[in-house]
Amino acid sequence: LPPPPFLSSWHPGVRLLEMVKVKPLSAPLQDIRNTVGNIPMEWYQDFPHIGYNLDGKKIYKPIRNKDELDMFLEKMENPDYWRTVQDKMTGADIKLTDEQVELVQRLQKGQFGDVNFDPYEPAVDFFTHEVMIHPVTNRPADKRSFIPSLIEKEKVSKLVHAIKMGWIKPRKPKDDTPTYYDLWAHEDPNSILGRHKMHVPAPKMKLPGHEESYNPPPEYLLSEEEKLAWEQQEPAERKLNFVPQQFRCLRAVPAYPRFIHERFERCLDLYLCPRQRKMRVNVDPEDLIPKLPKPRDLQPFPTTQALVYHGHSSLVRCLSISPSGQWLVSGSDDGTVRFWEVCTARCMKTLPAGGVVKSVAWNPNPTICLVAICVEQSVLLVNPCLGDKLLYGATDQLLESYKAPEEERVQPVQWVTATTEEHGKGIRLVIQHSKALKQVTWHGKGDYFASVVSDNSNMQVLIHQTSKRWSQNPFRKSKGLVQCVLFHPIRPYFFVATQRYVRVYNLLKQELTKKLMTNCKWVSSMAIHPGGDNIICGSYDSKLAWFDLDLSTRPYQLLRHHKKALRSVAFHKRYPLFASGSDDGTVIVCHGMVYNDLLQNPLLVPVKVLKGHALTLDLGVLDVLFHPTQPWVFSSGADSTIRLYT
Repeated sequence: LPPPPFLSSWHPGVRLLEMVKVKPLSAPLQDIRNTVGNIPMEWYQDFPHIGYNLDGKKIYKPIRNKDELDMFLEKMENPDYWRTVQDKMTGADIKLTDEQVELVQRLQKGQFGDVNFDPYEPAVDFFTHEVMIHPVTNRPADKRSFIPSLIEKEKVSKLVHAIKMGWIKPRKPKDDTPTYYDLWAHEDPNSILGRHKMHVPAPKMKLPGHEESYNPPPEYLLSEEEKLAWEQQEPAERKLNFVPQQFRCLRAVPAYPRFIHERFERCLDLYLCPRQRKMRVNVDPEDLIPKLPKPRDLQPFPTTQALVYHGHSSLVRCLSISPSGQWLVSGSDDGTVRFWEVCTARCMKTLPAGGVVKSVAWNPNPTICLVAICVEQSVLLVNPCLGDKLLYGATDQLLESYKAPEEERVQPVQWVTATTEEHGKGIRLVIQHSKALKQVTWHGKGDYFASVVSDNSNMQVLIHQTSKRWSQNPFRKSKGLVQCVLFHPIRPYFFVATQRYVRVYNLLKQELTKKLMTNCKWVSSMAIHPGGDNIICGSYDSKLAWFDLDLSTRPYQLLRHHKKALRSVAFHKRYPLFASGSDDGTVIVCHGMVYNDLLQNPLLVPVKVLKGHALTLDLGVLDVLFHPTQPWVFSSGADSTIRLYT
């Protein structure tokens, strides 16, 4: 018998795993249990089964939990490991028989699968070279082999009819002309991107002037000193790249020695220097200005001067207002502190302070009637005895209820109870410092207040507690000249403004939280938004910086509305307003809306410029302050007046 076709036709390059499927020749043919057919077995890679048997039930993969170590041990210990292969159809391990191993080895050597197949056995020729007398077959030829085909005749007649009717066109003769075409023939001549449009002509050379003449005017000729200076200059720095010369006539002019060099430089410029056409963008300048809402849509805000408070004889440096908004206190260089009724501009009380008043601050706690006043080297705590008698009476009782501790504590300042004479003026406590003071500010709860000393040591900022009459120095070392300080309205943060930076300290953790870069040369004043997430800083170089503390340590916006130095800035407690006072004699009121949506940036719009103060000694507005409840703003000036704008 000839060898089975699947063996005799095999090639040595057939994959090993397919070879394994060949059963021994002696064994009867078995049905493969997996009935999935000829499909890639990778499809079953992520399933627990590998196919289906003849009954349609799933054939589950054998549990394979061997790791690399188990495989290695099996390789070392199992003598039949080399002849064990995995059947892809069933997933089981099959041990090859001796006949199958021999078959694989024969195929790897390039031999035939069957041992008994002889590829070199002699071939039997059916037709020999010897001409036989008798034909192999003696069948007579058909009639159709020597008459024209009827089927072809029918086909030809159909094609002739189609050509006559014009259904079939005869083939055109081939055109042997070369197929060259113009690449840009069908391009729009008006398009900007056309090749001819993109051509940028070379820049024209400068036309020769008088200095290049063979007989220039005498003023164009260089003197000996100028020639020497020209020779010492770098070639790139020279105004002219040649020395002007004078000749008697055109015949006397020699050949130009740098002619070839200059032609070569020009050629290099033409093909190496990039040229670019600048497309001018026609933009309306009005479109570049941001669209801001109209001021009348942002009302209410102060627009007109309502009252002028006369009484001080020198410049009014500082202002503060009571939490109720009924009383106003002002400090001046004339050495007095005046208490005013806001609605009538009537001076209710004048307190001689005995020196220049640098700062005043009304206690923000509405249940306490107390004012802190900075005079030279002391902070005076004054009960003005205005308004509700029960209120200022309770304040005196609170201060008198203090009991001194048994042990004397070392403090950076001295707390002194007022004398009988001072008590009659309203002074209750005097906190004596070692150096001159420049600012005092209260904490929102009304028990603590901070003072700033004009000094460069670490004793610049002190925090005092009124109820315990206790003072402390929060900083170990100086970080620069402190200009002003502020307490955060809600959180335990403390803001310290030096000349160029604003440092934010956490009072609970006693650490520096942030350092804000003001981008100003000298910070003059600072105010915090009632929400506590935004602060503004005024500076002596006429800038106002708005900071968003959640956004960045750099200003969100720098406003340059004033022409001269800013002296004071202030936020309104209820309305989205902030104001700045400057040495140019104006108060600029701006709308500063802070949104609850953290993704929306604050809206800053200047709405009104308030004028009224006269410039005195080159000083204008020294302090600005908003009314706690109404959209009114107070300003104090160097012209010794206080003005209320409503």
